[in-house]
Amino acid sequence: MTSDIIGTVAPENIDMLTKIIEAYEHIGIVSTLDNQTGRIIIRGTEDTVAELKIILANLPFAFEIVE
Repeated sequence: MTSDIIGTVAPENIDMLTKIIEAYEHIGIVSTLDNQTGRIIIRGTEDTVAELKIILANLPFAFEIVE
């Protein structure tokens, strides 16, 4: 199982996504790949990727996993 999650979010929600993931200390690190399209990568570990996917599925805004 890969531990990196690549996805897209509305560009105006990148900052909020980063804050949400940072609030779960040590679960993952968010990096923006393209701030115009909202493409991001969340670097997690094999131990945290399942929990990351649960969090991403329950965000108060749309997030699409693309890889």
